[in-house]
Formats: sequence, structure tokens, C-alpha cells
Amino acid sequence: MRIVIIAAIVLFVLIWAKFVLDVLRRPDLGPGSKAIWTIFMLVLPLFGILIYLLLKPSDAQIQQNARR
Repeated sequence: MRIVIIAAIVLFVLIWAKFVLDVLRRPDLGPGSKAIWTIFMLVLPLFGILIYLLLKPSDAQIQQNARR
């Protein structure tokens, strides 16, 4: 049972790190927005990730806005 808990924690940390890196790499966000999202994901990791998933525009929308 302990190994399942450890695996779940490691998986969650990897997913969390992926989303934080995604926020930091987005060209459409300014430095202030990146800082707010990163802090939000640090303080409330599960809710931060869920809200980010719901509000994040698709990659196609990000690229289209970058071309303008």
C-alpha cells in the first residue's frame, strides 16, 4: 500500500511541475500573470491545476494570438 501512495505523490508532483513549466513558457502571459499563476499553483496545487486547465486557451489559440 505504501508504494501506491508514493507513486501517487510522485505522479502528482510531476504533473504539477509540468503545469508550472507550462505557465512559465507561455508567451501570451506577462510576468505578473505568470507570477500569480505560479504562486496560486504553489499555495493550492490541486485547485490551481484544475482552474488552470479550465481557463487555459488551447495551443492553437495561443499561436493565433501570437501571430497578431
